[in-house]
Amino acid sequence: ALRKGSDLEKAFATAALVYNNYADPEGKLSKAETKSLLQSQFWHVIQGQENKPKYQEMISFLDEESENKIDFEDFMILLVSLTLMSDLLQEIKNVKTTK
Repeated sequence: ALRKGSDLEKAFATAALVYNNYADPEGKLSKAETKSLLQSQFWHVIQGQENKPKYQEMISFLDEESENKIDFEDFMILLVSLTLMSDLLQEIKNVKTTK
């Protein structure tokens, strides 16, 4: 069914599939797993963000020792937040695709 989906539907489906591949049987990620997923799967977005206070705040949250796990909704909010603050977003805005 996703083969016939729009580009945006496919993008969200891909994000969900990647999340599910990392998630535990309850469908959640530890903070350490979330950080690992971001570093391996979202590198081009977070690259160069290390010195930005908001990025440091988000990573500090993931570095905290806590039993709290991250669900898919929180993960997607994290992805969107990181994308909005990234330099890559400006590059994306400059690219137009032809349909």
